[in-house]
Amino acid sequence: MDDERYAFVVEWYEEIAGRTRQFQFFYYVNSKCIEMFDLKTRKVFLRTSVKDNEITLPDLFIGGSINILGRKLTIIDYGEEYTRRKLSEKKEKTLGMIKPDGVEKLGQILDEIYKRGFLLTRLRMCCLDRNQAFRFYEEHRDKPFFNALIDYITSGPIIVFEIVNTNAVDNWREAIGPTDPSRARTVAPTSIRAQYGIDVTRNVVHGSDSAASAVRELEFFFPSSGPMLPNTSKGGNCTCCLIKPHAVKAGMTGKIISAITEAGFRIGAAQMMVLEKANAEEFLEVYKGVVHEYNGMVAELTAGACIALEVLSDTQNTVQVFRELAGPADPVSFLFVTMSLWGCDVWDYV
Repeated sequence: MDDERYAFVVEWYEEIAGRTRQFQFFYYVNSKCIEMFDLKTRKVFLRTSVKDNEITLPDLFIGGSINILGRKLTIIDYGEEYTRRKLSEKKEKTLGMIKPDGVEKLGQILDEIYKRGFLLTRLRMCCLDRNQAFRFYEEHRDKPFFNALIDYITSGPIIVFEIVNTNAVDNWREAIGPTDPSRARTVAPTSIRAQYGIDVTRNVVHGSDSAASAVRELEFFFPSSGPMLPNTSKGGNCTCCLIKPHAVKAGMTGKIISAITEAGFRIGAAQMMVLEKANAEEFLEVYKGVVHEYNGMVAELTAGACIALEVLSDTQNTVQVFRELAGPADPVSFLFVTMSLWGCDVWDYV
């Protein structure tokens, strides 16, 4: 059987040398083999194979990031015309937003995104001030609802995210439904606005209305250069929850967040990120030399995108109460612990 091969150009920032290197990256679909060639020297840099589902073809798209042996690689172009023809028309990126009234439904809405076949590639919680909101909604400045829209969108935190799918702009617009939730409940009863929307203003979610708008809106919230909008971290009586890469990849993010909020906790901040090996080692430093699984824990945290959450509660001991909800690190022990997050997002100690 032929092993279908796709080629890309990827970048890796080598921290020790302080330089960015480019590679020809080959991915073999059936054997799960990977080859990397240094574009300057034309020499082989790496040949290896990956586990099933560690890297799949849907993960490989322009602008996406993957992690190979602790190296964060950013895909910047197709490496050959065959790959460009096969994949360029299939994948499209768009911006989605959960508006202030929908943030408490974050888990359920993310679950809808996964169920509909979208790949979640970037996510963060932020707040807009009035000037930022004016810039984002500039095209609506002359509309009668503009001032009400600005008041609403600046009334609390929002969740913005990048999703990838075939014809992502149109498919996401179809998934969220008509602007008016009342109409959505009639003509698109399974749409997100039909399920969670209140009225034309408080209609839960936003979607880019064209490919050009998607490019502009993604650049607004996820700029290619310069600072991003500040996060919404409140500090104080809170704890950190990290949804690990294997759980993100398996589409468990929505279910995990729903379990957290249904237990009475609140999400104060959220951000998706891909950790370099050095970052993961620093984050897990307290476990080094303490648990045998340390190296595996580092490998897991660098295996793909993870999602960091600031978790808040009304109790004075949020850290301890949340650890009780999370349950034992070894999910085998989940058999003896009910209502445990580990039981739904982890398959082994790592």
